[in-house]
Amino acid sequence: MPVLDDMPAAGPAPDDSVLKGYRQSIDNIDAALVHLLAERFKVTQAVGRYKAQAGLPPADPGREERQIARLRHLAEDAQLDPEFSEKFLRFIIDEVIRHHAQMQA
Repeated sequence: MPVLDDMPAAGPAPDDSVLKGYRQSIDNIDAALVHLLAERFKVTQAVGRYKAQAGLPPADPGREERQIARLRHLAEDAQLDPEFSEKFLRFIIDEVIRHHAQMQA
């Protein structure tokens, strides 16, 4: 039975320009996602401050459900797994609600 150290390294050669190009595109998309999330959270922080001043609850379950349904539909149209998109949005919503609740504490 071969020892793992004796096995050749798996994967493409370090000079694989096709893979390098794909990875550069992924890196660019990841950077764009981070910037979009940062902008989104700037707006939701303003919403949280407004809710705290107006005495509104941190969560709005009706809006959350409408947003999830809307984004599930968009995901389907974009051929993205709607389950994944819902989990991703739920994570973001939960984080926003946590921030809003802290503002009201």
